[in-house]
Amino acid sequence: MVRFFVSAEDLEKEDVSLTGENAQHAKVLRLKPGEMVLLCDGEGREAVCKVESTDEWLLRAMERRESQSEAAVKVSVYMALPKADKLEHVIQKATELGAYEIVTFPSVRCVSRPDEKSLKKKLERWEKIAASAAEQSGRGRIPKVLVLGSFSEALTRAAQADKALMFYEHEAALTLKMALSSGGYSTVSLLTGPEGGLEEAEVTQAREVGLQVCTLGRRILRCETAPLCALSAVMYDAGEF
Repeated sequence: MVRFFVSAEDLEKEDVSLTGENAQHAKVLRLKPGEMVLLCDGEGREAVCKVESTDEWLLRAMERRESQSEAAVKVSVYMALPKADKLEHVIQKATELGAYEIVTFPSVRCVSRPDEKSLKKKLERWEKIAASAAEQSGRGRIPKVLVLGSFSEALTRAAQADKALMFYEHEAALTLKMALSSGGYSTVSLLTGPEGGLEEAEVTQAREVGLQVCTLGRRILRCETAPLCALSAVMYDAGEF
């Protein structure tokens, strides 16, 4: 079923008119009166609607419900600021895989350190990428994209999850499978480093605030591969695949 993201206020109306990009999209799809579409508020609520008229793209709400495409487990992806457009790729794919939110932050070895002005522009682009990927993949919720000011802030926030995991290339004892084996989690945070990896002192700091430090295997994964690998494994373990 075709879906459109609208405001929470519009979702509660009996009759909704599509405007702007939504109206253009409906026109391109050549929707006809009587066809059913899905309106989503981007926060996990949706409404099944019938096309009443194509003159003003008027829709009539038939049923409201919680989104049926969201994962039962809320997984937050924490990725240290990477170079170039690598974060864009992670945002798009993590959204498709069902991430609850994507969080980026600076760490010691981060090469990319955008100033406040450029970061604001980047954030706007990242939010658009998340919204587009959510629509394409049939999500009922658009993942939030957050930028934190420090590594310490990222650790403190990540540690609040039921399963708070960090991935480090020099860890050998604890695998992701072992970390997930105890089950009983509804929220998970997955923290990965930049291109140069995490420093030993940062790993020690993570352990001190309660994160479990894991390995993703004997091969070194790129900074844009590691979070998607871990996210996929968690979704599989949670029964989402």
